[in-house]
Amino acid sequence: MKSIRELLNPQQIYCVGKGQSVLEVAQRMTEWNMGAVSILDGERLVGIFSERDLMNRVVSRGLSPVSTRVEQVMTSNPVIVEANSTVEHCMRVMNQAKCRHLPVVTEGRLVGMISMRDLQLHNLEEKDTEIELMRAFIHHVPPSTPTDSEL
Repeated sequence: MKSIRELLNPQQIYCVGKGQSVLEVAQRMTEWNMGAVSILDGERLVGIFSERDLMNRVVSRGLSPVSTRVEQVMTSNPVIVEANSTVEHCMRVMNQAKCRHLPVVTEGRLVGMISMRDLQLHNLEEKDTEIELMRAFIHHVPPSTPTDSEL
């Protein structure tokens, strides 16, 4: 089983400071093409801010994204997972917590963010590989080698 650490890109840790405005954070999320970002106080993870938070806690309440600080509307004390967690464990955690993004930590230090989409894509890739191996076994053809009918 693969650990979450293997799915993360270590060069891409997207986070913002708790004192930034919602507008600034939304602009960063758009720039990074991210549905959620980790919120830090110094180096300490204090929250997560997602598109859902933006809609439910800012837009629907009529708050100004310019004057509202992200710490006022973030999800505080988010559910986290350790980097050595399995994909299956993370999916269970997300289902139980009813969330789509999880900050990933190692020894309490933020090392990335994993999304439900990341986990689903990983599962699809694993299933595709498994199907290819099963077809190869059934047809006695090495994986990724086209059969005569495919040529």
